Amino acid sequence: MTGKKRIRKAATGEHSKVVLAYSGGLDTSVILKWLQDTYGCEVVTFTADIGQGGEVAPARAKALKMGIRKENIFIEDLREEFVRDFVFPMFRADTLYEGEYLLGTSIARPLIAKHLVSIARKTNADAIAHGATGKGNDQVRFELGAYALMPEVKVIAPWREWNLLSRDKLLAYADKHGIPVDFKKRARGRRGGGAPYSMDANLLHISYEGGILEDPNFAPEESMWRLTVSPEKAPNRPEVVELAFRRGDIVAIDGSKLSPAGVLTELNRLGGKHGIGRLDLVENRYVGMKSRGCYETPGGSIMWKAHRAMESITLDREVLALKDDLMPRYARLIYNGYWFSPERKLLQVLIDESQKPVNGKVRIKLYKGTMMVVGRESLTDSLFDPRISTFDDDRGAYDQADAEGFIRLNALRLRIAARRRRKMS
Repeated sequence: MTGKKRIRKAATGEHSKVVLAYSGGLDTSVILKWLQDTYGCEVVTFTADIGQGGEVAPARAKALKMGIRKENIFIEDLREEFVRDFVFPMFRADTLYEGEYLLGTSIARPLIAKHLVSIARKTNADAIAHGATGKGNDQVRFELGAYALMPEVKVIAPWREWNLLSRDKLLAYADKHGIPVDFKKRARGRRGGGAPYSMDANLLHISYEGGILEDPNFAPEESMWRLTVSPEKAPNRPEVVELAFRRGDIVAIDGSKLSPAGVLTELNRLGGKHGIGRLDLVENRYVGMKSRGCYETPGGSIMWKAHRAMESITLDREVLALKDDLMPRYARLIYNGYWFSPERKLLQVLIDESQKPVNGKVRIKLYKGTMMVVGRESLTDSLFDPRISTFDDDRGAYDQADAEGFIRLNALRLRIAARRRRKMS
């Protein structure tokens, strides 16, 4: 379908108003103009402040410069909602994708989808648009989230329609149409030229991919990292931080009560200062390919470590084992875009129920990229009984002779199998 045909169809009501997830960067700035020219539609921009930093403030000015009416520009501070309703519930499950990734990008997408749909309803828009590529996972996360909340919504994904499939083509389009672009640097590195890193930031992490990182054997230069110092340059003295938990969530740091976003902000500062939270990972994308990405998650790394320590003294053995069995599936649901699915919600009920006794304090020592638990206690919910666990005289609290029967019962099947093998040999 040509652009002219789309414009004619738009005039008859195909897409008269579209809500665009807009950062103000190169991709979404080009998409904004492309939507106007290709669909002839009115564009509403939505910028979510989830802690990504500098790009939020200029987004309004950029949208105005692109001809967007003031009432069609939405910029919302979602930092507290992001941590409270998305990050914290995910961390209650001790979630790791493929054993390493703390899902910093994945967990932000359903929040953005939720507000895209909300603004579409508020403005009577008939479609939403996003800048995720046809190769990536984010297209799936945005769209599954949107369809779960607004089944009738129409989605425009320019990267699946246009032929602007390289950064050079995007820059040429921007130059041709007078689109202001702040960042036109080319990546440095042994390949020379080419695209710069693709970065995605929020309060939980920064991810880096593309450019020279597409070679999984290439170590990124130190200047790439934004949130953390290198462990080698971290302070030479360790720092101990005390984290207070209530029902599985951190509510205070070193005795100071903080909001959810405040907790993550302070942990990011501490972790970044001590070189904690860097990850270089080749992961399996939902769309079927392997992808190399580098991640910085300083606060999340500390949070995950401390939460496991808190659970170690407050959760029943089999409850913890069940959580560990379910965690990889829960992680895949988030990674694959199923945050609003009935199965994720069902798992969340189970996880949240398990967190009722996860109350107390954990002390973590931070030192040159490492984290060590140096103390944990729960005055109300600890299952650790030193009278039973001691290697000294327990005064009859535990009868060591009971272990013999337990071992013989569990060895029975092994002994039967061994006898059968001996007879057959």
